[in-house]
Amino acid sequence: MNFNQFYQQIAQNRLAPWLNTLPAQLTLWQQQELHGEFAQWQKTLDALPKTTPSHIDLENGVIVGQQEDINSGEFKRIENLLKKFKPWRKGPYHVHGLHIDTEWRSDFKWDRLLPHISDLSNKYVLDIGCGSGYHLWRMRGAGAKFVVGIDPTQLFFTQFNAIQHFIKDPAVNLLPLGVEDLPELAAFDTVFAMGVLYHRRSPIDFIYQLKSQLVKGGELVLETLVVDGDVNTVLVPGERYAKMRNVWFLPSCQAMCAWLERCGFINIRVVDTDITSFEEQRKTEWIDTESLQDFLDPNDTSKTIEGYPAPKRAIFIANTK
Repeated sequence: MNFNQFYQQIAQNRLAPWLNTLPAQLTLWQQQELHGEFAQWQKTLDALPKTTPSHIDLENGVIVGQQEDINSGEFKRIENLLKKFKPWRKGPYHVHGLHIDTEWRSDFKWDRLLPHISDLSNKYVLDIGCGSGYHLWRMRGAGAKFVVGIDPTQLFFTQFNAIQHFIKDPAVNLLPLGVEDLPELAAFDTVFAMGVLYHRRSPIDFIYQLKSQLVKGGELVLETLVVDGDVNTVLVPGERYAKMRNVWFLPSCQAMCAWLERCGFINIRVVDTDITSFEEQRKTEWIDTESLQDFLDPNDTSKTIEGYPAPKRAIFIANTK
């Protein structure tokens, strides 16, 4: 809940202009009506034991120490406390031998995109709609100098801070904000927006918001749900898509490229398409809710429960001029 360290850091780097608006925004956020369980989540965070990890590996996963670093009582305590933050959506995390087997194998997505993105070494990186921050850690592990994630979901903010409790890396930060809260910073070398565009009512405005965060020649990495079709094909589902209420636009890959071009991006390419599998998204003991299997037609898994094409995702990379 204390963002002073973040303010002190950006005061000394290229994000300093953000200080004109950010403190007031976060003060307002702290004064709003928070989730009913937020106070209890904070108490749970405070109860996490302090540990000294023997190693931290963010290149091959999010791996913090090993079980031998702590005693059996501490291990059980960490497990019980972290389970109070269910559902854990994105991961996985390994904390002192504890495997947080999240609903999504977000490492699968990371492995798909990593060969195609520019080297993150010494880069300023922004991840919009970052969830609990799994990919923030992987970006840092790939060499990023300073990583910022934004996501307004209070549980994700809490889960990030639970992992940060063990890693303690001031160069990795998550702020409880939405993209609409960002000024036009034009300060990041790379901007990631993965699994967000289809939740936005105005995808074109959203693309412009992403563009306004990038330096000249910066790189956008955008992943979204897509459908098959030509440059004019866009699916606008009804009230729900795969049981999700807030899905607005699913373009074809050609349409998505056209949108990016219309918004002024160059060097646009589709680097990966992938049908979401039961290996990548599934129920585990770390979630108490439905997952992919419940979202698809039980008699035809090529369709959602509503009869739309099953989730297919594509990764787009583009640059600013």
